Amino acid sequence: MNYKLLKWTRVVIALVFFILTTLIFIDFRDLFTENQVNHIVFLQFVPSLLKFITVLGLSALGFLVIILLTVFFGRVYCSTICPLGIIQDVFSRIGNLFRKKSRYKFLRARNILRNSILVLVILSSLIFSVLLLNLLDPYSLYGKIANGLFRPVGVMINNSLAGLLESMKVFVLYQKDQFPVHLSTIIFPVLAFLIIFYLAAKYGRLYCNTICPVGTLLGWISKISVFKIKINPDQCIKCGKCAVACKSGCISIKDMSIDYSRCVGCFNCLPVCNDAAIDFRPALMKGIEPAEVKEDKGRKAFIFASLTGIFAMAGLRNKKLYASSVEEPLNKKPTTVPVEKTCPVSPPGSLSIDHFNSICTACQLCVSQCPTGVLQPSFTQYGIGGYMQPFMDYSSNYCNYECTVCSDICPTGAILKVEADQKKTLQIGKVTFIKENCVVYTENTACGSCSEHCPTQAVKMVPYKGSLTIPETDNSICVGCGACEHACPVVPFKAIYVDGNPIHQIASEPKSEKMDEVELEEFPF
Repeated sequence: MNYKLLKWTRVVIALVFFILTTLIFIDFRDLFTENQVNHIVFLQFVPSLLKFITVLGLSALGFLVIILLTVFFGRVYCSTICPLGIIQDVFSRIGNLFRKKSRYKFLRARNILRNSILVLVILSSLIFSVLLLNLLDPYSLYGKIANGLFRPVGVMINNSLAGLLESMKVFVLYQKDQFPVHLSTIIFPVLAFLIIFYLAAKYGRLYCNTICPVGTLLGWISKISVFKIKINPDQCIKCGKCAVACKSGCISIKDMSIDYSRCVGCFNCLPVCNDAAIDFRPALMKGIEPAEVKEDKGRKAFIFASLTGIFAMAGLRNKKLYASSVEEPLNKKPTTVPVEKTCPVSPPGSLSIDHFNSICTACQLCVSQCPTGVLQPSFTQYGIGGYMQPFMDYSSNYCNYECTVCSDICPTGAILKVEADQKKTLQIGKVTFIKENCVVYTENTACGSCSEHCPTQAVKMVPYKGSLTIPETDNSICVGCGACEHACPVVPFKAIYVDGNPIHQIASEPKSEKMDEVELEEFPF
């Protein structure tokens, strides 16, 4: 077999997956449709598993494809599909530029640590919250980094180039609004980026084989894979070239053995051997490698318990829980009545706060794809357990009346599909008016911004004093889009705001006012 071709085929496929996955997070030019986004994230393991548990649909079988690939070829997901794994290879390359000694070496397996992390992630997700899964799932972790770091940089570069080209009368690019980045939600992506960069640059795939729960799970499955990289002891001269090329540090030249639970299937070791002592072939082929150390029953029991624990999530998860653009404030006197929200507003299609918090892995895909930027990573809005999960931040913008992008692309099922007509009556929150903060009441100044922006007329102006009118709200037809709150021009406390519904409800349809019929005169020609 031509192992150089095998390796570079893997590299090309990995680059395609990595580029496409990165682009959907930094896409501010609307390059991809919702269906294309779904196809790109179809093979991401944890989101696919959670979506299958939630919707039990064929569109969520990507995790089964990954398991089958692992059974046949080992952890190729980690080296070919996982964006966090691929970017670690980039970091490793950078690290190799500054190394004087050999690139990699055999690393001792930290099985107690990696198994403990996997069990802890499973148990905490089943009993407490998905916070650990949010922070450690490789796809979601990369999403946080891409949306929190790469996207703002991309927007800045785009705006700089657009400004330069505009000065030259070239209008190929256009300026893109940079949505606000909150320090509280950027700290984790920055720290994660720095830690992963350091580990990858110095130790290769140490993160994948020590901390990553998906890597640990697929590692145990790969021990029974059909095709494996094998060392032929009769031809091996123990030169160590394969171990030096192994980014996972899983090849022991001393024992002429490979730890398949840590091998990520990068195939870097195959083309460097000049003695044909290492190859990739079916594991059952005899006469290739000395007998491996037999696994103890406790390890097999652990693998079985881990798989059972993950799929048992279906029994606990599968429950239905239905039920401003103003540059300067208008008020001269600061408002005095604080806004007291009792519940955050979760995205339309999330059914309820409980459903959303129990499934969302905070991958930030909906945040990056949201046309208005109203979806922002949370800090404490959902509590500590919901850190980085998106919420409707009406200080950033408001939710378009007919937009369903977030429900179309959510890879986990935390936000279920909502049709445009259904969205028009889906009530994710209710409006509250604070008269004491309104400039019409405090300063006898005409306004009406909230009413002008309300798509259902849940906020409308009624007579107040003389020619002045003041807002009046109707929660029966309010959908909680936040247009009124975003448009309200007073500071520091808004005069009108949306409080979230713990369980999403259905609003009444807006009353249509009948227009007076006007008789038209007939023209004489």
